[in-house]
Amino acid sequence: MTVRLIRSSATDADVLWAARVSTAGGQSLEELTKDPERSKGLINYLMRDRHGSPFEHNSMTFFISAPIFVFREFMRHRVGWSYNEESGRYRELEPVFYLPAPDRKLVQQGRPGKYEFVAGTPEQHESAVTALKESYARSYAAYQDLLAAGVAREVARATLPVGLYSSMYATCNARSLMHFLGLRTTHELAKVPSFPQREIEMVGERMEAEWAKLMPLTHAAFNANGRVAP
Repeated sequence: MTVRLIRSSATDADVLWAARVSTAGGQSLEELTKDPERSKGLINYLMRDRHGSPFEHNSMTFFISAPIFVFREFMRHRVGWSYNEESGRYRELEPVFYLPAPDRKLVQQGRPGKYEFVAGTPEQHESAVTALKESYARSYAAYQDLLAAGVAREVARATLPVGLYSSMYATCNARSLMHFLGLRTTHELAKVPSFPQREIEMVGERMEAEWAKLMPLTHAAFNANGRVAP
């Protein structure tokens, strides 16, 4: 998975001036020149009591490259997100495909709502990788054959599997990112357990690392209050 922070306008001070406008009006803009550390208690209060709107006045844009099946889960997150993905209608798609790493847990146990994943055997991993490679080779060869025969890209792409890598720009604010992280990552401090697919969790972990650098006080309050989006 590739995750790169492309641009941002996101600091802890953005939370403070947005919150303090309710009592200070335009004077709340003075927070932009002050050290946010002095007001980390306010950030924690807003997080704890779920006053969420002050966490929306910021922006982060990420470049993400991941398998299509990750993007299909990702785009279930709609509020506070904007997406632009590469198009198989307008460009020939590259043969870059997902293969599970040796440490990827392969075996699903339990019943709906109580699944757990455990490590597979080396033989299971080898079988999975071999089957995926063969499937990818066949599907991409069919894609190339259709393109060579003059079939439109938007039709030929139907031969390709969800293990194909795609790329997109995803823009969010801290509140929408926190909601995403609460559902798509597992963490020992989370009040509400989540059971994300590992591949989208890998993306979430990388996004969280970038966000934590930009808004360390907000990130700390998120963790301190059970990783529940306000």
